[in-house]
Amino acid sequence: MLDRGAIEALVPHKHAMCLWDEVLDWDAQRIRLRAANHRDAAHPLRSDGMLRALHLGEYGAQAMAVHGGLLARASGGIARPGLLVALRDLRLHVVRIDELPGAIECDAEQLAAGEASQQYAFRIRHDDTLLAAGRATVMLGA
Repeated sequence: MLDRGAIEALVPHKHAMCLWDEVLDWDAQRIRLRAANHRDAAHPLRSDGMLRALHLGEYGAQAMAVHGGLLARASGGIARPGLLVALRDLRLHVVRIDELPGAIECDAEQLAAGEASQQYAFRIRHDDTLLAAGRATVMLGA
């Protein structure tokens, strides 16, 4: 298990913009993460007094970044910077997430990886309730 400090060492997202608190498990194809910051009144993505479920797309994209950082570190390198270029089939099952008690968790799976891009599928849950699912594509070296 990796904590927030270890995650921040792997990704460009720092402080409050680093959305994940811990890595629960990972291997070459998958990662599982947990966060409880969705209830924070000072959350950087919060607006109009709430954190909308739409922002779970960013949580999914950051899961990709953490996994990429772990893969790069395992091979003795550092992850190349990336730019989120697509969210596809994003299905949101709630309107907002800031009122959810307890942590949220994400399972992300690498679908494709090449020199120029990566694609992942992700599912974000609260307890046994699916909050969001989708696919994200990142262009590397951007």
